[in-house]
Amino acid sequence: MLNLLCMHNFFKIYYACIVNFHIFGTMDKNKSIDHQLRATWQAVAKMYNEQAANYGSTMSSAFVLLTIDKQNGTPSTALGPLMGMEPTSLSRVLKSMEDKGAIYREKNPDDGRSVIIKLTDYGLEMRKFSKIHVYQFNNVVREYVSEQELESFFKVMLTINKLIADKSIYKSVNRDK
Repeated sequence: MLNLLCMHNFFKIYYACIVNFHIFGTMDKNKSIDHQLRATWQAVAKMYNEQAANYGSTMSSAFVLLTIDKQNGTPSTALGPLMGMEPTSLSRVLKSMEDKGAIYREKNPDDGRSVIIKLTDYGLEMRKFSKIHVYQFNNVVREYVSEQELESFFKVMLTINKLIADKSIYKSVNRDK
């Protein structure tokens, strides 16, 4: 899940990177960090969406299934930040999942203004399929990538996320305004 959040946070600065790319001239796209992240994430998303389609679902729905606490449910207000999704997009996904019978909403006993999203039996079953596909992806990648390479990858992803979260990427550019 951390990988997905890392990638999602990256896309928040996607357009800024494109502008940066055009300002500073041509760069070999194969050596551009943002290009590699974007191209890889698009391939992963396409792969997951193809698998989810076999179950009449989407990658976003599968991600929601994996994010919801399977015993206690998850407050709807917590799902967006956990997944790095905008409220409008999340609302659409939740509505679709509710229509398909994968989730239901229950009043939050601690806060009457919010609801807790819970998995139905069907949602729990679909969650199992989602989990299998995530494990499969990770296991196959681990067959081809050494533990040391993965540690370096995760370190780089964490560094990029920290730079973005700390607003360090464009500090000097924004300071001059």
